[in-house]
Amino acid sequence: MQVNINGIETRYVLANEGGGPWLTFIHQLGGDLSIWDQLAGYFRDDYTVLRYDVRGHGETAVSNEPFAVADLAGDLAALLDALGAPSTHLVGMSMGGMIAQQFALDHLSRVDTLTIADSTAANLPEARATWDQRAASARKDGMEALAPATLNRWLTETFRAAHPEAVEPIREALTRTLPEGYAMACEALRDFDVRSKLGTIRCPTLVVAGHHDTGTPPAASQAIADAIEGAQFELLDAAHLAPVEQSQRFAALLETFLERPV
Repeated sequence: MQVNINGIETRYVLANEGGGPWLTFIHQLGGDLSIWDQLAGYFRDDYTVLRYDVRGHGETAVSNEPFAVADLAGDLAALLDALGAPSTHLVGMSMGGMIAQQFALDHLSRVDTLTIADSTAANLPEARATWDQRAASARKDGMEALAPATLNRWLTETFRAAHPEAVEPIREALTRTLPEGYAMACEALRDFDVRSKLGTIRCPTLVVAGHHDTGTPPAASQAIADAIEGAQFELLDAAHLAPVEQSQRFAALLETFLERPV
C-alpha cells in the first residue's frame, strides 16, 4: 500500500491478523521491506507487523532535497500517525538501526522496545570519504557496479554459497534501488552521530551484531549496548545482515526479548 508521508509517496505493508501490539521493521541501506519477509511471517500472528520502504528505496519515492537521519525518523513518526499507531516495538538493521536510534531519541514515548542489528551510533569523520565514494559511484556507475562488494560485506561466503535462493532477492532489491535514493541516503548516514545522546534512551533494548561483519564491526554495536542502560547484547555467527543469515536464531532472540516483562 502507498501513503504520502512528508510529501513522499511511501510504500508499506501491514499485517495485523493477530491484532496484537505494533512491531515495526526498518531495512538496510540499499534494501527494501522484503528483507523482513520471513521474520514478518513469523511474528504476524501475535503482532501488528509494519514494514515500509525508506525514502529513495524500494517503491518509495526519492526525496527532492537532501535529508538527515532525523528526517528519516520523522518519516516513521508520520507513518505511524497515518496508520493510527500510538507506539511500537521497533527493529532496525544497519541503516534501519540508525533510524531506530534516532526515532528513540526523538520519540521515546512511542517506543515499546528497541532492537538494533548490525548498526552504529556514529559514522566517524575518517569514514566520510567512503560514504562520499559510494554515493558518487551510485550516481556515476549505477547500482550494479556496487553489488558484488556490497554482497561480500553483507553475507559470509559460506552463506552465499549455501543459500543462493536467499541471496538473489537481496541482490535484486539492491540493484533496483534508485541510484539517487541510495546516494542521498549515503550522505545522510555519513553525517550521523548520536553517541552523546544514547544514554538518555530508557526503554528495553536489544543489540545484535554479526561476528564476521567487516563493514560495521561488532565493537560498534557493542558500544550502543554499553551506552544504553540495561541493554542486552548478542553476537551471532554472521556478517552484516545477521537477522537474515541467522534468521532462526535472531527470531528466537527477538521473540524472547519482546515477551519479557517491562
